[in-house]
Amino acid sequence: MQETIDAIRQLYIKWKGTEPGQVDVLPQSGSERRYFRITGDGQDLIGTSGANVKENECFLYFSGHFHDKELAVPKIYAVSDDRELYLQEDLGTVSLLNKLEEGGFSDSVYSLFKMSLQELAKLQVKGDEGLDYSKCLTNREFGKQAIMADLLYFKYYFLDALRKPYDKQQLLDDFEALSTYLTHTEYKFFMFRDFQSRNIMVRENGSVSFIDYQGGMKGAPQYDVASMLWQARANLPEQWKEDLLEDYMDAFEKLVPAPLDRQVFRSQYNGYVLIRLLQVLGAYGFRGLFERKAQFLTSIPLALRNLRDFFLNQNLGISVPEFKRVLDLCVSDAVIAQFTPVQATEETPLLVKIHSFSYKIAHPTDETGNGGGFVFDCRGLLNPGRITSMKTKTGRDKEVKDYLEQQTKMPEFLNSVFDVVDISVEDYIKRGFDNLSVSFGCTGGQHRSVYAADALARHLRNKFRVKTEVSHLVQDGKNWINELPASK
Repeated sequence: MQETIDAIRQLYIKWKGTEPGQVDVLPQSGSERRYFRITGDGQDLIGTSGANVKENECFLYFSGHFHDKELAVPKIYAVSDDRELYLQEDLGTVSLLNKLEEGGFSDSVYSLFKMSLQELAKLQVKGDEGLDYSKCLTNREFGKQAIMADLLYFKYYFLDALRKPYDKQQLLDDFEALSTYLTHTEYKFFMFRDFQSRNIMVRENGSVSFIDYQGGMKGAPQYDVASMLWQARANLPEQWKEDLLEDYMDAFEKLVPAPLDRQVFRSQYNGYVLIRLLQVLGAYGFRGLFERKAQFLTSIPLALRNLRDFFLNQNLGISVPEFKRVLDLCVSDAVIAQFTPVQATEETPLLVKIHSFSYKIAHPTDETGNGGGFVFDCRGLLNPGRITSMKTKTGRDKEVKDYLEQQTKMPEFLNSVFDVVDISVEDYIKRGFDNLSVSFGCTGGQHRSVYAADALARHLRNKFRVKTEVSHLVQDGKNWINELPASK
């Protein structure tokens, strides 16, 4: 990591002629790219490092093309000779999703969604003008092949994981028919491909800008609108979806030469809503069921309810009987219940007590008389306390958290912890038990165990809505019993 930071510094110096004031590592997103916030000379920048040069080239080309047309994308300032590093405009830290979570379904948030769709229409239509699609990362066009890929992604990573019987050949035939139907769309412009509220940044002046469009290609504009309005995490009200679709069509119609046939546009939009919902389910299935990442598992029930809301109220305009039978299966109460964790209520007696401690001292006292609970040893993970800059910090400090998330196997460790603890929490809620103890130990009780305890508490509250009580015994100076052998 230090080597990458040094390279980012050198690129900044080459571009600006002066040393940057500070280079901070930003939390890693879903891709392998790494981001750094650079401060210096009164202007913040984002440094990006990515080993996938083709992906970088695509983003850089799109960004330059769009920025020249004054569209809502960041400006690129400098690129390294090997094309693995680049400096771009800092769009801030607040996404449209952050605004939605903070402000709820308010008029001001609605205005931001409307503005985002207006800027999307400009990006799609104006951005398409003169764009060289041979620069695209994968397919040049979101046509039949790409639609089939999304449908198969759903089949392999979600549907097949259910282990429910269905007619495989008939389903593939229906996929073929649906992808052919959706390929014949009247409009094809630049398609963002992952247009959702996480990828829309709200700037300090109230305007919006877009990130993560390197997967774009030529395709139906309805796909991007479907991606935004039906994002499971956003969970927009039905009236918002309807009104925002009208707002988008108003903006789009002003940019195309002929009047918009709204009935046809809506019919094709419905098909792309379905494709997008299934692609998201495939992604959640892959990340959650196969890679065992807890946050994606908890998103599956939201995505299934989203699919059910759409499927039960919309007409696809094409006969695909086996496909519809499979969708009926996926949105059944039984399947949704399979992925929906039990939820605690105000009357639920269970309290999960979570501790961090030091093996150099002792493990926590059990005050319930139950003989203790789970104890997880974090000493197999790299210790940030051995690094001078973090020696006096704790697992709640940003530098330590970034290190544990990005430089150690803490995410894998915690996914395994979640799997084990979740079984007991769900069972204890159902059986009316009132106490569960989970402890994390490390050498000093300061870094790894503190981070892990906080992470488990956050996970349990989000997944089960269960009450938690967190105690960091070294910092809090709690009592100890049962002296244990020290340290690895």
